[in-house]
Formats: sequence, structure tokens, C-alpha cells
Amino acid sequence: MGVSGSGKTTIGELLAKHLNLPFYDGDDFHSAANVAKMAAGHPLNDDDRHDWLATLAQRLGEWEQASGAVLACSALKETYRQTLQNGAQEHLHWVFLDGSYELLRARLEGRHDHYMKSSMLDSQLATLEKPAYGLRIELTNDETPEQVVDRIVERLPASGL
Repeated sequence: MGVSGSGKTTIGELLAKHLNLPFYDGDDFHSAANVAKMAAGHPLNDDDRHDWLATLAQRLGEWEQASGAVLACSALKETYRQTLQNGAQEHLHWVFLDGSYELLRARLEGRHDHYMKSSMLDSQLATLEKPAYGLRIELTNDETPEQVVDRIVERLPASGL
């Protein structure tokens, strides 16, 4: 989990490959209306996210029954995480990718193939309620994505993997 530009998709794909699990990107489950809203530079509100989170929660339960998965999802607020957690039943391991404003903004400005532009970073950071649980990974520019995944794997609980 984390704001846009934190590397959720890149890290999630690599982590899923390392754990031999399927990978899913929460962005792929947004409605066309949500994608259009974000592409136009407008942040989503709780109502916009309601059905999206409900779908992801349902899928988490399905994926759990099928031996697990890695999901990249912003999960910015505690209420969003609780919705997701309720779908999972158990074995949900949170990994929070946390980076400085400057690092995140630079990453967003360097990406041209995504609907989420750097202008949306401020609204995401304003919405973000950093979790007091799970695994927090402080992002830096001096680590490769593979090194970040290695840090995650070293620190994840052995159970459920």
C-alpha cells in the first residue's frame, strides 16, 4: 500500500514472483468513471472508492481461498484498510511503501503512461492515514526494486507465505 508513485505495482509484481503468487493491481479494478475522474486531475472521494473497495475485499477473500495473492492498492485511509481486511478473513500482511514528497513527486513526473499525474500527489498525501501496524518500508533512491523486495521478504512473517 501507499500513495501513487511509491512503487506498489513494481514492488508488488516482483514480490508476487518471489513468493510464487499471482499479482493484482488495485488500479485495474477502478470503474471507468473513477479513472476518468483521476485522469482529469480530480481526487476520488469516499463515495467514489466504496464499490472499488468492496470489489477488492471480495476478491481478497477469493484469492485467500486460492492460496493467496499480492495486491497493490493505495488503501490510504484506515477505514479502507478495514474494508479490505474484512474481506480477507486472516493472513493479510500489510506492506506500506513510504517515501519523501520529493522522491514521490519525481517518480510521478517521470511517468508518462499512467492516468495519475503528479498534480494528484498532494491530495493523496492529505488523505493518507499512515498505518501504525504492518511493515513500513522507507523508500530511497539508492535501492533497486529487487533490494526493496529482499527487505520485505526478510521482514515478513514466515506464516502464511
